[in-house]
Amino acid sequence: MEISLRARVRAGDPDAFGQLFDEHASVVHRHAVRMTGDWGTADDIVSLTFLEAWRLRERVLPGDDSLRPWLLGIATNVARNTSRAARRHQAALVRIPPPDPVPDFADEVTRRMADTEELAATQRALSRLRRGEREAFTLCVWEGLDAATAAAALGVAVGTVRSRLSRARKRLRRLTDLELGQAQKQKKAEETQRPDPVGQSPGSRRQAARSTSESTQEKTR
Repeated sequence: MEISLRARVRAGDPDAFGQLFDEHASVVHRHAVRMTGDWGTADDIVSLTFLEAWRLRERVLPGDDSLRPWLLGIATNVARNTSRAARRHQAALVRIPPPDPVPDFADEVTRRMADTEELAATQRALSRLRRGEREAFTLCVWEGLDAATAAAALGVAVGTVRSRLSRARKRLRRLTDLELGQAQKQKKAEETQRPDPVGQSPGSRRQAARSTSESTQEKTR
């Protein structure tokens, strides 16, 4: 009789954890990116999620169901803790005198966009939701879990997930439209303020054209 993956994980089988990582690491990473909006932080969350899964392996219940909801629940908790730690770190940095600025183009070059402009606006809008609404939305809508599975992953009642999801849908639609509108206004403002490519203002170009015309007329006289 073949032993289920759940049983092997619960027993601490290293090969089972390797299989678990291969099958679900990309899903956990995608969930982390959507929760945090940052690829680097998402990489850290994936590592911490599987470390925490190893520590909590004995809590895995018997059966043949996928361990994906269990991992997503762990990742959600890790993201919460990471966010708290980041806020504490930022608060500590504020109290430190800033060093002299040093240009660093590496981060700008290697920065990757997680989604399109619309999804970026959705990510910004998502960050403005209450934490419970945000977690319900990411698990049920983006990760495709049903309300009961998401509730088990979050450790709350099914009715709580459904009500949070309903509120999240309504607020997110409105907030996303606002974010898109603001992004478009900012983009237009940046375009109007963009300097002339040759470093000249329209007035200076007109003056130069008049000077050239006058010089030509003088030569033909």
